[in-house]
Amino acid sequence: MQIAVISDLHLGRRGPTDGFGHDDAEFLGFLSFLEDGFEFVVLLGDIWETLTGTLMGDQAGELKAAQDAHRELAERFRRPKYLQVHGNHDLVSRHFGVPEELTFRADGVRLLFTHGHQGDPLVTERQSASEFGVWLGGWLRRMHLDPVYRLANELDTMRGGFSLDAKRCSFQRAWMGRAANRDVDVMVTGHTHLATRAEHGNRLYLNSGSCSEGQLSYLALDTRRGDYSVHSGY
Repeated sequence: MQIAVISDLHLGRRGPTDGFGHDDAEFLGFLSFLEDGFEFVVLLGDIWETLTGTLMGDQAGELKAAQDAHRELAERFRRPKYLQVHGNHDLVSRHFGVPEELTFRADGVRLLFTHGHQGDPLVTERQSASEFGVWLGGWLRRMHLDPVYRLANELDTMRGGFSLDAKRCSFQRAWMGRAANRDVDVMVTGHTHLATRAEHGNRLYLNSGSCSEGQLSYLALDTRRGDYSVHSGY
C-alpha cells in the first residue's frame, strides 16, 4: 500500500491568526501530486485551526469559518482518497465523525496513525491551560507581536521535550512505548512540526512535520517495498 501523510496545516479563517501560509490554488496542485502518486492521503490532525477565535470556546464556529475561508480545500478533503484524524487544534472535528486514530495492516506491516497530542502531558492533563495558551498566541499575532509569538512556540517545543534527536526526544520515546504495547511496526504522528524518521529496534517512528507557515512536508509510505521517507517540497 502506498500512503502519503500530511499534518498541521492550521487552516484558519484567514487574517493574522490563520497559520497556513500557502496560496490555496498552489496547495491544491500539491494535493493533486499526492493524489496521483498514492492510494490514500492521511490528514494527520490539526488540519484546521479552531482555538484562536476572538473569544474562547466557539470551536465549532471557528471550524465552519475556516472551512468557508478555504472552501476548495475543504471540498477536496472530503474525497474518498483522504483519511483524517483530529488533532488538539481541531478536536471539535470528532463531533463530526473524525476519529482519533487510524490503524492499518498492509503487506504484513502494522501501522498506527494519530496526531500525537495524546502523548503531550500539557494537552492531556491541562487541556484548558493548553487551549488558553493557543488562544493567547492568536491575540499576539493580531497585535503583530510575532517575535513574542515565535519565542512562545520555541519555549513550548522545549517544554514538550520535542527533538529531532531520537535519543533526546521524550515525546518520540513515549509513542514508541505505546507502539510496543500495541504491537505496532510503524508509528506515525504529527503535532511537533518536526519531520522525522527514526528506527527504534525493529520498529519505526515517523513524524509528518508541518504544512503550516508556508512549509511543505509529507511522508511517503510504501508497505510493499518497505520504503518510508520524509520529504520537503515536491
